[in-house]
Amino acid sequence: MSAPESDSAVSAAPVESASRTLLVTLVLCLVCSVMVAAAAVLLRPIQDTNKKADLIGNVIAVSGLLKEGLTEEQALKRIDARMIELATGNEVTGVDPDTFNIVKAGKDPEISTELTRREDVAQIRREPRYLPVYRIVSANGEFKKLILPVYGYGLWSTMYGFLALEEDLRTVQGLRFYQHAETPGLGGEVDNPKWRAQWTGKVLFDEKWKVQVEITKMAIDSSSPEAQHQVDALAGATITSRGVENLLKFWLSDKGYGPYLSRLRHERS
Repeated sequence: MSAPESDSAVSAAPVESASRTLLVTLVLCLVCSVMVAAAAVLLRPIQDTNKKADLIGNVIAVSGLLKEGLTEEQALKRIDARMIELATGNEVTGVDPDTFNIVKAGKDPEISTELTRREDVAQIRREPRYLPVYRIVSANGEFKKLILPVYGYGLWSTMYGFLALEEDLRTVQGLRFYQHAETPGLGGEVDNPKWRAQWTGKVLFDEKWKVQVEITKMAIDSSSPEAQHQVDALAGATITSRGVENLLKFWLSDKGYGPYLSRLRHERS
């Protein structure tokens, strides 16, 4: 007849089982972490390529070139990307506009400048010292349009987009936002083609080249001289609408692309 099992042997089994479970869990967590990290590293080049393609796709879309019957490949050949220094409007060499990251640049103290509260109309806190611009040219290389990256804070997020100006550098060809987190159905309507269409043909400067743009909740009187500067506000999204107006005023001012636009006007006069 076998001897009865001791209490210590009985209690040791659950402890050993719990230890093994914990060990297996830790090993699984470690393996999963390694796999996720490896996937992130391996997929980063693909993600960067896709982001670049999406960015250029938005540049092409806002340029109006596709409406002229060009394919995306043909339109791409009409885009002349350049880097400019915002403070002077001069072109910058040694920085690739195709790989320049606006979001990272705005956070890097070495290549950005902190804005005062009074200056920071667009609520971006820091402004990159230089940014890419995209000249749209004809088949023989003549300047036709200008596309400017613009961004600023709405209600919940920073809205990133492109503003396309006609050859006169005053009239809007298009305005398109490609990244934001505004409320769907309200501020998110900045993506609505009907609202975007309102911008085409609007004039952003008066005859003295002072910025004139207003997003209004009031009915626009088409017979008024001010109508050319006005766009209907987004329904139920006052703060987002104000954010769009403020970011345009900032980027078209001397703190933004003002010096470059001035230089370009004189260059072409």
